[in-house]
Amino acid sequence: MIHRARTPDDGARSGRRRALPVVLASVANLLLLSPAGSSAPPIGPIPAVNLTLLTVGVPNPREPSGMAPPSPHALAGFTRVYATDFSGATVPAGWQIFSGHPIGDPGGKWSAGHVQVANGVLELSAWRDPAYNEAWVAGGVSRTGPGQTYGAFFVRSRMTGPGPTQVEMLWPVVGWPPEIDFSETYGPVNQSMATDHFTPANLELHQTIRVNMERWHTWGVIWTPTKITYVLDGRIWGTVTYPPAIPHQPMNLHIQQQTWCGSHFACPVSTQATMVDWVAAYSLAKR
Repeated sequence: MIHRARTPDDGARSGRRRALPVVLASVANLLLLSPAGSSAPPIGPIPAVNLTLLTVGVPNPREPSGMAPPSPHALAGFTRVYATDFSGATVPAGWQIFSGHPIGDPGGKWSAGHVQVANGVLELSAWRDPAYNEAWVAGGVSRTGPGQTYGAFFVRSRMTGPGPTQVEMLWPVVGWPPEIDFSETYGPVNQSMATDHFTPANLELHQTIRVNMERWHTWGVIWTPTKITYVLDGRIWGTVTYPPAIPHQPMNLHIQQQTWCGSHFACPVSTQATMVDWVAAYSLAKR
């Protein structure tokens, strides 16, 4: 199936992205924005985020990354609704594998042959593929179904080296924006960026963090009606509280590589992969 959804970098390369003023910092980023716009829909009491290192995962030497998914109640105020550690030989039921050209990036390519599951790891690999005239081809997957409105999402992953951009994000079931990229590398392996896309004009809020992407990390995003919280290894490193920037519609988790050789960035020079040990998703606990 050709992945027809707009890619997270589509607007960036067409010149239609508009970034609001932000402070780029390594921790506790402050947004230079005034609260305005629509309010969140009623949902009842919203729990305060009480992060502990349990959200990194549960130590387990049998797991490739040394950590198993966090427990069902590892995050106060939330309940785990999904978890997979990719223990089979194919992607689990309910996941889609990307193929075809990403919209907005005609030079890019996804192929199902670049997605493998083995030894408890989901592997998305980018290499020059003879089946595509030696073009750089990458891998991508997404959860399918009705999506989830609000909750917490965690991905245990690492990159093998620089080259393709890796993106872990929430993508709307219908319409675009919104979009929440909670880890996006643009090619290097010494930092990552979080980007919140919102409004039909595709306004964006960016936050960056220095980190060694070649090591195993637990990346997460906690999304409530009033706040987006970015988490790395159980610690908050960025937030968004600007009301118009908070999505209020169902979204699904996407994990993908992408090459941008035609745009002269995120272009590999050697075969590289994104390795994913597990994924866990939580919903706001009912009260």
